[in-house]
Amino acid sequence: MPTLGPRRVAAFRALWNAVSSSRRPGAPGLGDRLRALPRLATAAASGRFPEARGRLVLLLLALAYLVSPVDLVPEAFLGLLGLTDDAVVALWIGGTFLAETDRFLSWERTAAPGRSRPTVIDQPPPN
Repeated sequence: MPTLGPRRVAAFRALWNAVSSSRRPGAPGLGDRLRALPRLATAAASGRFPEARGRLVLLLLALAYLVSPVDLVPEAFLGLLGLTDDAVVALWIGGTFLAETDRFLSWERTAAPGRSRPTVIDQPPPN
């Protein structure tokens, strides 16, 4: 039986925190989050929401890992142990999806239309 190492505990904790915060009153539902994904990808690719670029790339790689026939710990040989790496990746995907869509939807509500959130680069030069 595999033990719960620090990374697995951290993955479960992150997912729990993301699920808990997504269930608060007024939080966006799953449909809202799914509809926000294309806007999130567009905003990240265009540089208006650059904070999400790395996470989106990691999400795509994690999804590719889950659907890929290539596996670090093959289920065919190790059974249940082989499924744990997939479960940890799936937990990370779920938690990251909830966290990133929450950050994006909050950013969307507070950003002026057609303009990204101010960053150090957007600030006017000192006089």
